[in-house]
Amino acid sequence: MSDAASLKKYEEYAYVLDYLPYGRASGDRPRHVAIPTVQVIGESYFTLLEAELKPGAATSTHERIYIGKDRREKVNRIMGRINYEELTATAKAELQPVLEELIKNQEFRFLDFFNNAQAVTPRMHALELLPGIGKKSMWQIVNERERKPFVSFEDIRERTGISDPTKIIARRIVEELSEEAKYRLFTRTM
Repeated sequence: MSDAASLKKYEEYAYVLDYLPYGRASGDRPRHVAIPTVQVIGESYFTLLEAELKPGAATSTHERIYIGKDRREKVNRIMGRINYEELTATAKAELQPVLEELIKNQEFRFLDFFNNAQAVTPRMHALELLPGIGKKSMWQIVNERERKPFVSFEDIRERTGISDPTKIIARRIVEELSEEAKYRLFTRTM
């Protein structure tokens, strides 16, 4: 295995965005062959994936499922990465709420971002890449975290006046997934 291959990181768990009991329409398979499929977002790198379910397996939106390399309970195989445009309408509608749930479950991971984010250029700070965060809010965050690191999203809200860090981070992740972002804070390129 090459060094590049050994450094490649894969998702272990994902959240279901849409369950397609008959799969997606595809020109390469007969219509009578129904393969239950899910569109998911990875928990660690926010990778959008499509996966084939095992026969008889069912799942529901927002469900956290194992997609790693070991024995999978519900997933037969990962069909591949997909981009935002390939998501179903349901998956696109569920993306923001699923991300908000995922972010709340990993609050300390994102607190680390607020406590340690740095400038990305001499004129722009990583915090300014978050929707609704301008120079004034960025300086408020930086000054507050220098006095004392943030310990929760509620702490950020109380000390900076930022309404909802969970929603702001989720919106940024959706932006990174749905458009060509010059700077990526939370996602990887395809």
